[in-house]
Amino acid sequence: MLYFKKLLLVVILFGLSSLNAQNPITVIHAGTVLDIPGSSPKTQQTIVIEKGKIIDMRGGYLQPAQLGMNNPDVTIIDLKDKFLMPGFIDMHTHITGERDPGSNPHDWTTTEEADAAFDAIPYAKRTLDAGFTTVRNLGGDAHIMNALKRAIAKKLIAGPRILASNGAVSATGGHGDFHGYRDAIMEMVGQDVSICDGSDDCRRAVRALVKSGADVIKITATGGVLSNTAAGVGQQLTDDEMKSIVAAAASLGRKVAAHAHEAEGVNAALRAGVNSIEHGSYLNDESIRLFQQTGAYLVPTLLAGVSVYEELSVNPNIPPAIIEKIKQVAPVVEASFKKALAGKINIAFGTDSGVSKHGTNAREFELMVTYGMDENQAIKTATINAAELLGMTSSLGTLEKGKFADIVAVDGNPLENISELKNITFVMKEGDVYKE
Repeated sequence: MLYFKKLLLVVILFGLSSLNAQNPITVIHAGTVLDIPGSSPKTQQTIVIEKGKIIDMRGGYLQPAQLGMNNPDVTIIDLKDKFLMPGFIDMHTHITGERDPGSNPHDWTTTEEADAAFDAIPYAKRTLDAGFTTVRNLGGDAHIMNALKRAIAKKLIAGPRILASNGAVSATGGHGDFHGYRDAIMEMVGQDVSICDGSDDCRRAVRALVKSGADVIKITATGGVLSNTAAGVGQQLTDDEMKSIVAAAASLGRKVAAHAHEAEGVNAALRAGVNSIEHGSYLNDESIRLFQQTGAYLVPTLLAGVSVYEELSVNPNIPPAIIEKIKQVAPVVEASFKKALAGKINIAFGTDSGVSKHGTNAREFELMVTYGMDENQAIKTATINAAELLGMTSSLGTLEKGKFADIVAVDGNPLENISELKNITFVMKEGDVYKE
């Protein structure tokens, strides 16, 4: 019996040794590390990575032997002259498209789902290269989004980790519905499963989106700037519809992100229990009180307002209904953001990229700081805050033991010049280096 116990111990130890040899380790020597955004950075750190996760971080530039490693398969990455941070999270993207003033607005009539999927490949790569290792995509066809998520997960293409809504729960005729074409064309296209009317129907829409693979539920509580209808940006889903949506989503383990511009719709969505307000262009005192009371997050998408206003001067093909809404909404966004800052509500980073150019996401940081946010807090919105809103603080948001090795670096100090974040020089996602 003693012989067999010894033999079993040898087999176990041999198996562990073989497993260790099959799992390469990466050691990063980091000059400056903002491991927990919002706090002070650390200098001269060693970060140890295995199986895509951080397994250790210590002061000093330590060699493998000093870390007690006997694994010969160790890669050392020298980032002693860089400033490192957790990979950024963009909580509002549209990764399968991008506004282009020179494009044919009717291209959709001749293209297939596969075209949008192929278009998304460079958009995803540009987003990852910009330092955004995770995105929440609030829109997009379920078939395209599910395939794109799988391709990225399998490392067939380079891109951020994606959590997707696969569309948006919207009222008939509202923002998110199909507008601007003759009845025969709209009948041919058909109605999306997420278009609903009444509490029961909106509950069905949530369930259909979850069935399609949605990670989060997006709703269009109010009208939107870029829908081709002169319906304004006020409340469109009713109070009861939004309450039923939130309840249905919660029963299926999903959070709710509410596109909302005017204060009436923002406040109704907050009272219904949504987890985030996207845009929030017209916040009032009641909005701030409700944010404080519920703990919901504002995802301000400042870059979207700036981008569409810039587009007015270069795109002669914008429909009149959209032009009117751009002129109405874009100028008020800054004041609303400043009101949110003064109210000390929860804010998470989001750009609405696709409205702006993919890969330019870091302009949002500049706008946040220009409008009064501290640089460190701005970085926190795209890391710790965004991870909390996603419900993924156990794996994202900080550089700590046990979390994904999502790491980005820049040459300068973004706490002194936030524009440094527009020039990411190193990107790692789950231990794989995508840019150096």
